Amino acid sequence: MKLNETIKCADGFTMSVQAHGGAYCSPRINNAEKYTAVEVGFPNREEPLLMDFAEDPDKPTDTVYGWVPAKVVVTVIAKHGGMVRGELPRGIAPLVARLSGR
Repeated sequence: MKLNETIKCADGFTMSVQAHGGAYCSPRINNAEKYTAVEVGFPNREEPLLMDFAEDPDKPTDTVYGWVPAKVVVTVIAKHGGMVRGELPRGIAPLVARLSGR
């Protein structure tokens, strides 16, 4: 299984965004047409919008965030100036493109 490349936003914020059968996502299967929630991991700095989903809130840059709604991921990316590099699970990339007017 190939993991998605880490997301990098315009302001330098980074996070891993994954969705597959072994991730904390919905649906919890490989290659779904659309994921409504995904696993976020290891952001390079604390992001308040993600904290409710933190597995270990005491270590915000060294933890996994499970079942993060796709809309929250889109909002985080927009808050940080948009995505400049990386990969998103299926079904989320169109939401980001729509938000950025692409």
